Amino acid sequence: MKALENFSDRITVYYDNKPSYDIVYSKSFDAIVDELKKFHLENRRLCIVTESVVGPLYAEELKQLLKPHCKKIIIYQFNAGERYKNLETINEIYETLIKNKFDRKDMLIALGGGVTGDMTGYAAATYLRGIDFIQVPTTLLAQVDSSIGGKTGVDFKSYKNMVGAFYMPKLVYMNLSTLNSLPKREYLQGMGEVIKHALIRDPQYYEWLQKHVDEVMNKDLDILKQLLFVSCNIKRVVVENDPKEQNERALLNFGHTIGHAIEKAKNFSLLHGECVSIGIHAAVFLSMEKGFIDENTYKNILNLLQMYELPITTRNINPNEVVEATLNDKKMDAGIIKFILIDRIGNAFISRDITREDLLRGVEKVIDNE
Repeated sequence: MKALENFSDRITVYYDNKPSYDIVYSKSFDAIVDELKKFHLENRRLCIVTESVVGPLYAEELKQLLKPHCKKIIIYQFNAGERYKNLETINEIYETLIKNKFDRKDMLIALGGGVTGDMTGYAAATYLRGIDFIQVPTTLLAQVDSSIGGKTGVDFKSYKNMVGAFYMPKLVYMNLSTLNSLPKREYLQGMGEVIKHALIRDPQYYEWLQKHVDEVMNKDLDILKQLLFVSCNIKRVVVENDPKEQNERALLNFGHTIGHAIEKAKNFSLLHGECVSIGIHAAVFLSMEKGFIDENTYKNILNLLQMYELPITTRNINPNEVVEATLNDKKMDAGIIKFILIDRIGNAFISRDITREDLLRGVEKVIDNE
């Protein structure tokens, strides 16, 4: 992997050709004070936004570390789960900030997984027309994907991420030791996004993932630092080239179009990364059916997903309902869905030629209703 030739504990993300924020890797929270001192904490109020699973593990530790260095620090905790990723929770965040007299100089800290990061970012983007926030992702999925790139948002009714904004964090701080507190299933769902990165951009990374299954499964932090570095660099490059998803950034939606629809159809009983894995299966099946990849490549990809204990099929949902949900997806472009296919491992492209009938075949391939 060429990315590992410049391996370090820090990646700088650029926006409009200027340094925007750093992604910092650590095995603890020890360095976060020095990172945040760069933002003149002594004049700021901080609000740690977290949820009911992560909060009891890390929020108080983070608060005590930062308390001597800022004007005031509070914790806002909401109930864990995708069903709380909504405007009602955002309203409660607003109310907490208003009651504690937060102004435009103050800052939010997103402590948790993708739900926490998305909602905190959206609250920061919209409170007083924008205040600073940082990401402290505690899940593998959030570390490799959702904490990077400035996408923020909430679900609206049953529609995922339908309300949101592009709003960049001031810092992404990753404490890899937080991964040790994750249940196995929650941890491994992040590999859906990791494998996606390899499939759309880096064939050498794909081979590396095949070789390091045991170390990743056992949460070897040194191996995980390398994994995070490569995945975050892949996302960094795509985001820098297309920060507001006008073209190339759509490649990051590989596996997501059908994956999001399945997530909704299953009433969020499957984790996001698991649905991405199933969506990847559908996408590589259609890539094979259209003649872009051969059957051996198709089977090899499915094998890698299964090596990381990710599902490649689901059951007890209606294929036509899944297809209808994809056609309501926010990725639609003038009535045409932008579907991401691959023509080889490491190279994805946007197709505007996938029909409803194609989608139905892809969905039926990944639903086992026998």
